Amino acid sequence: METSGPWTRASAAAGLLVDGVARPTVFARTSALAARLGAANLGQGFPDTQPPAVVADAAVAAIRSGHNQYPPGAGTPELRESIAAHQARWYGLHWDPDSEVLVSTGATEALAATILALVEPGDEVITLEPFYDQYAAMIALAGGVHRTVPIASRQSPGGDLVLDVDPEQLRAAFSERTRLVLVNSPHNPTGVMLGAGVLQTIVEQAVAHDAIIVTDEVYEHLTYGPAHLPIATLPGAQERTVSISSAGKTLSVTGWKIGWITAREELITAITGTKQWLTYASGAPLQGAVAAGLGMEPDAFREIAADLRERRDLLTSGLRSIGFRVSVPDAGYFVVADAAGLGEDDAAALCERLPEEAGVVAIPLSAFYRNGEVGEARSYLRLAFCKDRPTIESALERLETWARG
Repeated sequence: METSGPWTRASAAAGLLVDGVARPTVFARTSALAARLGAANLGQGFPDTQPPAVVADAAVAAIRSGHNQYPPGAGTPELRESIAAHQARWYGLHWDPDSEVLVSTGATEALAATILALVEPGDEVITLEPFYDQYAAMIALAGGVHRTVPIASRQSPGGDLVLDVDPEQLRAAFSERTRLVLVNSPHNPTGVMLGAGVLQTIVEQAVAHDAIIVTDEVYEHLTYGPAHLPIATLPGAQERTVSISSAGKTLSVTGWKIGWITAREELITAITGTKQWLTYASGAPLQGAVAAGLGMEPDAFREIAADLRERRDLLTSGLRSIGFRVSVPDAGYFVVADAAGLGEDDAAALCERLPEEAGVVAIPLSAFYRNGEVGEARSYLRLAFCKDRPTIESALERLETWARG
């Protein structure tokens, strides 16, 4: 039986259909392979660390005290107030917790509800490329037209990869059909943080074309140099920006799936109209725990980032010594590494072999491009450093043995 329609379109856009047959994502396939072979999993971006004690203790206490049934669809008042306070404390952004904050089942649901609510068939949506794979699927499901702006690479004088965005290419991507621009900064999979000039270009073009800005900021606190700059803080941006984040990455609770949206009331109302038919509400005992986490002192967030920076440096220095060219990320969970210097010009094929040959799982950067059109990134891998030190050290030892063999 042949099937077609928006769900098939979305699966195809995400690279999940081969000759019309559905297949699991590259993340699911490689994680299953890692488990089967006992390989060091530097592929999927889930952390090995535990959440802060205040967060875990609050969740346990909430479960034991009976907070286990449906919470309000918009999220518990406690969490919505904590999200608004967090935005004000860190960024000077002020939102009404009753009408301008919406709790979601992770950032993934927030992005899906936003795109489905705001994009009509034929509308153009701009993203950077490479991009988190959900973006293409949701744009296709909404019937939108996906336009991309490349993150280009060059070599630094020291031999590392440098990744950045050309503002002129960004400006050229906008048209009278642009409905939405999806800004992912800090960026997955590259760890790039968009500078003020690039962000201002996005705002200027969004205003000129009456487009909505949607931001994916899940790595907002995991920065290793300059602090995160939310695009909503720029002049002219807040009124047209839907800001999305979540607790999963910052608090090491990716399995809890607690995310949120902040935007003006008319946008929240439109998004709620879609979200209520996806996952009406979730994570009742976890919402108060996330509220406690968002209320931690700033030093607690800095310590989380400092620990990850040490693990980033461990992985990047080890990869360099093996012969990879690396891009040192400014934020996030991942390092981009070029295997061309090791004689490997096809990262997708290499990632299929590495679990067996080296006992290490990585993701080809091509998984984050449309239609495999990766160009110079054909030999690039994405490796996660959100793992514990023994896992990173073991992976490096295995890769070194493989490279010498």
